[in-house]
Amino acid sequence: MNQRLSLKRAFGRLFRGETDINFIGHARRWFTISGVVILVGLASLVIRGLNFGIDFKGGVSWEVPSATLTVSQTRAAISPFGLSSATVVTLGGGGSRTVQVQADLNTLTQSAKTAKENSISAALAKAAHVNVNQVSLTDVGPTWGGEITSKAIRALIFFFLAIAIYISLRFEPKMALAALIAVVHDILVTVGIYSLSGFQVTPSTVIAVLTILGYSLYDTIVVFDRVKENIADMVQVGRRTYADAVNDSINQVLARSINTSTVAIIPILSVLIVGAYILGATTLEDFGLALFIGLTTGAYSSIFIASPILAWLKEREPRYKVLRQNIGAAQLKSAAKSARPNKVESRVAVSAGGDVEVAEGQVPSTSAAGKSRLVSVESLQGSSRPSARKKSKGRRR
Repeated sequence: MNQRLSLKRAFGRLFRGETDINFIGHARRWFTISGVVILVGLASLVIRGLNFGIDFKGGVSWEVPSATLTVSQTRAAISPFGLSSATVVTLGGGGSRTVQVQADLNTLTQSAKTAKENSISAALAKAAHVNVNQVSLTDVGPTWGGEITSKAIRALIFFFLAIAIYISLRFEPKMALAALIAVVHDILVTVGIYSLSGFQVTPSTVIAVLTILGYSLYDTIVVFDRVKENIADMVQVGRRTYADAVNDSINQVLARSINTSTVAIIPILSVLIVGAYILGATTLEDFGLALFIGLTTGAYSSIFIASPILAWLKEREPRYKVLRQNIGAAQLKSAAKSARPNKVESRVAVSAGGDVEVAEGQVPSTSAAGKSRLVSVESLQGSSRPSARKKSKGRRR
């Protein structure tokens, strides 16, 4: 019961923006995690490369109509021809269902290629129990994929320029630089995961990568907009450093970022799980997979990459350096003041009867003339209490 209440309070604080997670203080940890993932991905990219589809490198595509032929049966039918790396997908459903096989035969001579194409067509027709004339065969050249790639690169360059100009005018150039670094981070992580996993890169993948850039940038802009508001409220009055303002801004919009990313990722998972794996619409797999990886990475980078980079860039400006020094000095002064013990000078009251009484503050004690006087505790150090009592009794006699 107590655990449930504490969990409820934690979620309540999260959605009210009252959390106090130190994102900026652990920036090195986030940078290390991202750096390791990117380096592993780049190493795989150099060693293994990307698994490009035939739209990029060219090849042959077979399509055979069948309502019952499975992917495993199709692979078994083409395995004698050495096409273990061929791509086999099912398209459509019901009476219009077809099985598509894509393979790279560019290393063969023209005569050997033609003979192998005909043999594979006959094997697919036999496996699907259809006439060989019903198997469609298409030679795909790499020209179309190359055109898509060049257009995607041009679109990416234009995107970077437009975003840099917009954020610089709407916010400031250093925010634009931090946002662009986060976008490059998302692209590198996505490409690295594709290289490590061997997922096939198709034109749908390229389109999906361009699409996720907008989602990644949206979360970053939300955080930066809150940072801009908090700068006027906290930093300009000298109460918080720039890094503190960025950290507070992340905590305030954390629930919004989680909700936005979750709402965007759930439909993509539906496309992948329900559409591609349950209903067999495998044409959506490439697009949905790239979107899922990109959206997840974008939600991470807006909080753990873009914001710490912004704080790091701004904290090196002279005015924010001075502000940090002033706030640090004030905090040290306050800590030293609170750590200093309250020196309440205790006094010892010596009564007429010779008894010694310790009281708070200052209390009267009797003097030789019968009038009260104040005796400090420090003045009694070095002498024992009996000797003070004896001296008092001697005076009374």
